[in-house]
Amino acid sequence: MAQVRLTTRTVPVTRREILRFAGIGLIAAAAVPLAPGRASATADDVSAIVAERFGGAEPKEGRIDLVLPEIAENGNTVPVSVRIDSPMTTNDYVKSVSIFAEGNPLPEVATFRFTPRSGVAEASTRMRLAGTQNVVAVAQMSDGSVYMAKKEVKVTIGGCGG
Repeated sequence: MAQVRLTTRTVPVTRREILRFAGIGLIAAAAVPLAPGRASATADDVSAIVAERFGGAEPKEGRIDLVLPEIAENGNTVPVSVRIDSPMTTNDYVKSVSIFAEGNPLPEVATFRFTPRSGVAEASTRMRLAGTQNVVAVAQMSDGSVYMAKKEVKVTIGGCGG
């Protein structure tokens, strides 16, 4: 039986406890390579997500005002806002707006849902970008039509690259 000295007392440690802790350490060390990688999404990945989410509807251009900086000096906090041109009546309103970042490991950044009582279809947030990439906003209207806007954001490190 091994003994470990803690301050002024000696606490016995059994061989079984030592083996148990060693086994836990081996399991933890073996699990590290199983952690997911940092692979980036692609434009095709985003297109597939949009097609699946919106029932294969072909996105049209227009109606979405996507506001992003052209150059972001810090990819950790990039402001984004969207505004969709809609009367927001019970017959014609924006149901949802989803924002995607084509080069992030997880491309879906945010989804905002609206009702006619929202008054305006407008939202803003901050997002993290893994590097220079396109940001895509997709709006689904109450009649099932889908609109899309896309802008490129150049992410630099301290303003010294792109």
